Amino acid sequence: MAGRAETFIEVDGAEVRVSHPDKVVFPHAGLTKLDIVEYYIGVAEGALRGAGGRPMVLKRFVKGIDAEPFFQKRVPAHPDFIGTAVLRYASGGSAEEAVLSDAAGLAWIVNLGCLDLNPHAVRAGDLDHPDELRVDLDPMPGVDWSQIVDTAFVVREVLDDCGLVGWPKTSGSRGMHILVRIRPEWDFAAVRHAAETLAREVERRAPGLATARWWKEERGESVFVDFNQNAKDRTVASAYSVRPLPDARVSTPLAWDEVRLRRPEEFTVPSVRARFADIGDPHRGIDEAGGSLSSLLALADELGPAEKPPRGADGSGRRVSSMPLIEIARTKTKPEALAALERWRETHPSASALLHPADVLIDGMRGSSSLWYRVRINLQHIPEEERPPQEPLLADYDPWAGKVWPG
Repeated sequence: MAGRAETFIEVDGAEVRVSHPDKVVFPHAGLTKLDIVEYYIGVAEGALRGAGGRPMVLKRFVKGIDAEPFFQKRVPAHPDFIGTAVLRYASGGSAEEAVLSDAAGLAWIVNLGCLDLNPHAVRAGDLDHPDELRVDLDPMPGVDWSQIVDTAFVVREVLDDCGLVGWPKTSGSRGMHILVRIRPEWDFAAVRHAAETLAREVERRAPGLATARWWKEERGESVFVDFNQNAKDRTVASAYSVRPLPDARVSTPLAWDEVRLRRPEEFTVPSVRARFADIGDPHRGIDEAGGSLSSLLALADELGPAEKPPRGADGSGRRVSSMPLIEIARTKTKPEALAALERWRETHPSASALLHPADVLIDGMRGSSSLWYRVRINLQHIPEEERPPQEPLLADYDPWAGKVWPG
């Protein structure tokens, strides 16, 4: 029997239309679009603590979780309960983005095909001064959860030493986020500088466990403390965001005494909704914990400038990698990237057998409105005389083909 074309639900006194409410969004978990709407209504207090009052990029999975989403900065036609704010980007452009204030807003963006919430680190009332520093613990291939947890506690130690409070949550994917509320007294450049200093200090205290190396091929099998998530135009999946994984996993706030005991796969749409009804939000005190960046910025002066990569001598200004890299493909989708990697492995079995997990670099690259993928191989563990050469790309997708730019 065909599903309903639409239904209407009342949320916070507003009527919200949900189109195709019976559409199955997570086949493996058996969850429909209406299930996701009802989940967000059930955890609205926590979700809005992370995303409410902030302009956000809409990440829309209109073709399902197995297809690439597209990113929409400009808010489409919207009801009165959706606020807006005009952000000006580092590139010089601007966009009027959505700002949510209640559960009706959460239901409305889910109806657009959004799963995770991607707010900026600023409030709509002050778009130039972040009130949140974001620590993204991003594991390289070959890194297990226990190493991420150990890194998280080093981060907590550095934050404690600097008079700041960290609030951990699972990323909903492979890593962990630690959110740090700060007073909105510093601009984006200063916040990013403070975040980079934090990352460098974590690496200094735990070498081999964690890294602040920005270039992926230099990180090895470590946890990257991703400070660049604090750049002006960046967003991250906020608390209680549903992630596009088959089990409908959720980015879930934790108390520190849970971090060593719990695993990301425990937290899914059904279990988190039940957990929230049972214990509420472990981050309920986060908005009262705004701190100062003064100590981190003073530490930046002590550490001195971060090491910069050498630049090419051809006048282009491009950096020169310290690692022997080859590029094998550029693709529109991740399955295509994985297929190209498998073809390369079949062509070069001896070299492939010598690769470490972190030597395979599959990067999601931001295009004009969606991701594309670049596949590279770090040949550092292959004897120089046995290294495959740079060959024609197995796939050469151009994300900018056919784009027309104003002017």
